[in-house]
Amino acid sequence: MSKPESVTDNSPRTADVASLASRIVANVEKVIIGKRQPIVMALAAYLCEGHILMEDVPGVAKTMLARALARSVGCTFKRLQCTPDLLPTDVTGVSVFNQKTTEFEFRPGPIFAQTILVDEINRATPRTQSALLEAMAERRVSVDGQTYNLKPPFLVIATQNPIDHEGTFPLPEAQLDRFLIRLGLGYPGLTEESKMLERLQKSNPIDELNPVVSAQDMTAGQQAVREIHVDARVRQYLLQIVQETRNHSDLQLGGSPRASIALFRTAQALAAIHGRAFALPDDVKKMAPHVLGHRLILKPESRLRKVTSRAVIEEILGEVSVPVMGRAEPVDEPLS
Repeated sequence: MSKPESVTDNSPRTADVASLASRIVANVEKVIIGKRQPIVMALAAYLCEGHILMEDVPGVAKTMLARALARSVGCTFKRLQCTPDLLPTDVTGVSVFNQKTTEFEFRPGPIFAQTILVDEINRATPRTQSALLEAMAERRVSVDGQTYNLKPPFLVIATQNPIDHEGTFPLPEAQLDRFLIRLGLGYPGLTEESKMLERLQKSNPIDELNPVVSAQDMTAGQQAVREIHVDARVRQYLLQIVQETRNHSDLQLGGSPRASIALFRTAQALAAIHGRAFALPDDVKKMAPHVLGHRLILKPESRLRKVTSRAVIEEILGEVSVPVMGRAEPVDEPLS
């Protein structure tokens, strides 16, 4: 796919984002082996100021990816292990009475970290799950009538096990929609797993991981991503994909306008990661399954026929015509 003739490639700010992304990916790959695509997708969500839902079986390094990403950016990190008895105040914090000053003092919870891992989010009750909503949507927390702003860059990475549903509380659609993308890591290949055992023989690589960019660099990268050019034809292509989800016979609920915005922003981020100052239809196609998959609701009869949201998205991507973007020129995409 070629680039629009009116857009200049490799602007200084775009080159900065590509360099930042390359350093973070290389650093995370010291810990996570053979999973470049999920790492790039997670980084794209981070650059969009979005949040990540990781849905996969236990033991495939979901937690390790979150820790490696936080360490690479030099941000504060907290882990929240969800259980049915977890309270909202365990997430947001609580006001404690100080007998010396005879005043209540607020003690912030783990949500005030710049990167928070919410492990097994579907084991928390809906009441506790809802404590995350304001923080995820508005980047602030309200406790006892006081509002506290969260320090940027702020990222929530939540995990859940798709296999074991006993004692869990499925996330409602309104909360699923707050996650920019949904990712799965999958099992490593034989070669990658052998390398993993070699690296873990003497120590865990995560303990030796150092920051490669600062929090200020990441915030600047997030601002630079917003400047990525999206041609009118790419926007129309994106909107046609989302529109088709609303009219598909297997779907009870299609993508919302928030889904369109999420697909638009992630296409910008993917373009910036690859060092381009413009988004391509291929960026939209690569992000669509991860952005739309958790937002679509299948009809009951479609579930009985074993239809999946991923299959519906692939069908839509195959039917919607891809726009032609001017003259053909090679584009270097080292992180694809």
